[in-house]
Amino acid sequence: MVDYNTPVTDGELHAYVDGELPPDRSEAVEAWLASHPEDAGRVAAWRVQAEAIRARYGATIHGPVPDRLTLSQITRSQRSWGSIAAAAAVVAFVIGGVAGWLARGASAAAPSAVALFTSDAIEAHKLYIGEVRHPIEVKAEEDHLLPWLSRRVGTTLRTPDLGGFGLKLLGGRLLPGISGPAALFMYEGVSGERFTIYCSRLDGTRTAFRYDDNDSFGAVHWIEGKYGWVVSGPKDKDKLKAVASSAYDQLENRTPAPSQGAAGQLMSRRGS
Repeated sequence: MVDYNTPVTDGELHAYVDGELPPDRSEAVEAWLASHPEDAGRVAAWRVQAEAIRARYGATIHGPVPDRLTLSQITRSQRSWGSIAAAAAVVAFVIGGVAGWLARGASAAAPSAVALFTSDAIEAHKLYIGEVRHPIEVKAEEDHLLPWLSRRVGTTLRTPDLGGFGLKLLGGRLLPGISGPAALFMYEGVSGERFTIYCSRLDGTRTAFRYDDNDSFGAVHWIEGKYGWVVSGPKDKDKLKAVASSAYDQLENRTPAPSQGAAGQLMSRRGS
């Protein structure tokens, strides 16, 4: 029986990241993270650090020990126990130093919550724009799309009209975020290109537009109040900024959008 009420320890969170928890306890940890956004953010940061370390040092860890560093080679010409002890001390010192350096480097390179947030948005964009049959959960025409996502994200959501860019709203879906549930709205152009708007709770200082890119995708993100927003699409900085600017104006109620029923409503960044 899975016990979802037992508090999760730091040791279990680390074991969860490393894939060392039994299945029943993993389910309990996942349930815990769903209702504890601070722990979920820590777990996300640890995973990023672990991937970075594996990417850089994985081949070295699993490679053979060079002949010149084997204990027999080191002590071949000096067989005394004193020499062996000295060699062991040097090896221990080197290993300890490398481990400490890696730990310090991992800590120094820990990504910020905003970086993790934007990365999540771009990864969600990359994953779902490639779906042919199921790019969204709920279609734009369905009346419960906005009430459902608004309730889960915790603020009143509406969708901006991007028809001026030839983009039509397809619908949306619910996703897990680093600080709670996230909403993803997808738009499609006449030539099949897709753009997404990602929103989730994100405590932080209000920011202006900031551009990021990843592979063949780009994104413009900003923070307003207690929510973060990311507009993602093809890696075209000028167009992405133009789309984000149009969405921003509508989200701030500066430019009224044409009435198109539920799909044509605005999405307020102020939660009103």
